[in-house]
Amino acid sequence: MIHLPVSKASERIFKATPETAPTHDLREELFQLEKEGELEVIRVPEPYMEVRTKYGRMKKIPLEKTWHHKSCGQCGHIPGYSTSIFWLNRAFGLDYYDPTDQTSCTAWNYYASATSNPEAQAAVAIRNFAAAHEVGYFPLIHCGTSFGHYKEVRHALVHQHDLRRKVRDIMKRLGKKLVIPEEVVHYSEWVYAMRDRIAERQVIDMGNITATVHPACHYHKLIEEDAIYNEEIYGAQRSAIITGVLQKLGINVADYSTWFDCCGFGFRHILVSRDFSRSFSVQRKIEVMKKEANPDIVVTHDTGCVTTLDQSQVAGKAHDKKVGLPVMSDSQIAALAMG
Repeated sequence: MIHLPVSKASERIFKATPETAPTHDLREELFQLEKEGELEVIRVPEPYMEVRTKYGRMKKIPLEKTWHHKSCGQCGHIPGYSTSIFWLNRAFGLDYYDPTDQTSCTAWNYYASATSNPEAQAAVAIRNFAAAHEVGYFPLIHCGTSFGHYKEVRHALVHQHDLRRKVRDIMKRLGKKLVIPEEVVHYSEWVYAMRDRIAERQVIDMGNITATVHPACHYHKLIEEDAIYNEEIYGAQRSAIITGVLQKLGINVADYSTWFDCCGFGFRHILVSRDFSRSFSVQRKIEVMKKEANPDIVVTHDTGCVTTLDQSQVAGKAHDKKVGLPVMSDSQIAALAMG
C-alpha cells in the first residue's frame, strides 16, 4: 500500500504559474485566428486594469466603454441587482452602454439539455458580441450563467473549424461579423477591479457587519483558469472577487465548511428538480452558514445564486428550518456603502 503525505489546508501553498494551467492561453490562438482571417478580436479598451487569474495569467478588465449584457433573471426577479451596477457606473462618471438590442444567452436551457444545437448556441453569443462591437463598446456580462456559457462557446469556436464556418454563415445572413472578445468579463470582476475606488467613496461604516460569501459555480468552475484569485485572500485557494470587495469595505468575512458547494440552483436541477434545489440550498448552505458563522448577510455574484439562496428560505421556513438570512449581490452592497 502506498501512503501519500497529506497536508492540512492551512499548510498548503498554491503556486500560481501559467505552466500548470489545465489549458493553454486561449488568447494566443484567438489572435492567430484573426491573422488567418477566421474571425475578428474585440480588444479590451483602455482604461483597463490587469488582475491575476488562478494560474497566474493576467486578465484585462475594462473600467469603462462597457456594453452591459443584462441578465434575464436579474431584470425579472431582482431589478435592484442590475440597477446597482448601472448606478455604480454613473456614480463614477464612466462611459457605458445599456443596449436595447441584446438577446437572452439561452444558457439556462442549454444546461438543462433543452435547447437547439451548438451552432445556434454559439450564434446567439456572437450576435450579442457583434452588437457590442458595432457601437464601439466591450461586452460586460451581468449573469454568471451567461458568463460561463460564453466562455465555453469561445473555447469551442477557437478549437472547432466547422463550428466557426457554420456560425460565420449565420452571422453573414444577419449582416454581422464573427467577432470574439479578447477577454470574457463578468461584472463582478469589474467591481473587484474598482474596489479601491469604491472604498474611497464609501460613506457608510460597515465594520460591524459579518458576511458569508457564496461563489457562483458558473464563475469559478467553468474554465476555472480564467477566474480571479489573489494570494492575499485564502492563499489563492478560493476565488477572490467577492471577498476582496467586502474586505475593502471593512466587512468581516466569515468562513464556513460548505463554501465550495453549489447554491442549489445547479445546472439543470432548478428546472427539473426544484424541490431538490430548495432543500439543498437550505440544508447545505443557509443552515450551515447560520450554525457555523451566524452572519448578518450572505453576499454572492450571480442571478441564480441570489434568487435560489433567497427564495429557498421561504420553503425552508414553512418546514421550520433555521433560515432567515438576507441575500444580496456584491454590486448592491457596494452601492449601499457609497450611499
